[in-house]
Amino acid sequence: MESAGGRHRRPLAIAFALTASYMVVEFIVGFSVNSLALISDAAHMGTDVIGLGLALAAVTLAARKTSTQRTYGLYRLEVLAALANGVLLFGVAGFVLFEAIRRFGDPPTVPGMPLLITAVIGLAINLVSFRLLMSGSKESLNVRGAYLEVLGDLIGSVGVIVAAIILATTGWPYADPIIGVGIGLFILPRTWKLTRQALRILLEAAPEGVDVERITADVAAIPGVEAVHDLHIWTITSGMDSASGHVVVAKGADYESVLTEVQAVLRDRHNIAHATIQCEPVAFGETRGPI
Repeated sequence: MESAGGRHRRPLAIAFALTASYMVVEFIVGFSVNSLALISDAAHMGTDVIGLGLALAAVTLAARKTSTQRTYGLYRLEVLAALANGVLLFGVAGFVLFEAIRRFGDPPTVPGMPLLITAVIGLAINLVSFRLLMSGSKESLNVRGAYLEVLGDLIGSVGVIVAAIILATTGWPYADPIIGVGIGLFILPRTWKLTRQALRILLEAAPEGVDVERITADVAAIPGVEAVHDLHIWTITSGMDSASGHVVVAKGADYESVLTEVQAVLRDRHNIAHATIQCEPVAFGETRGPI
């Protein structure tokens, strides 16, 4: 089965190439004109290049066939890449905030026009990457991480444009570090959400929005089901929820019919297509009791 991220490998590759190319341009112009806003945005894009590269590598590796030792394949690499992206984004946000605050004491003179030209080009590139990753971000946590990074770059480009216009028209030196702080603050809440989602999957918690008690009740309400216990629901990678559990079958009920109905309820009502269900007779199930 192809993962959600695997279906969007080509857009990831294009976004990676565009972001890497523009990052080099931003660093060169940023250091040549001594602009914190541009350097900070370039640093952010640098982590995005790493993040997009990780995402692309994870999707490529996850597409490899399973083996006797990796029965789920390498799907979890996508989640690990998303977590790594989150950690990198926290780091760059901290750097941007520290450097911006330091410059408030002695803001350097920054020419506005080179800043403006560079930022406009960056905005156009980020819009292309943003559009490429939009559909994949709704299906894959890994692609969503890359999408959020590009979104941060897009907002960063807008911020740099604002700083450039202010510098070109008024010469106000604090515009550059203020925009730098704005970029840093913008990164943080989205980074926290991404990191929390990745950790939730790695800890094998029930997927967000999945009501385990409701699912247990729906399965228990199936004719022929006496009780449900040891029901576990988790996510392998984005778009791949799994379940396992034990169903106590009432006396006289048909095991095959009960199992078919349980799997249909999980698949059709709760979008869990991969389920491993063990049916047990009442006598066996009574020793455990429902949970």
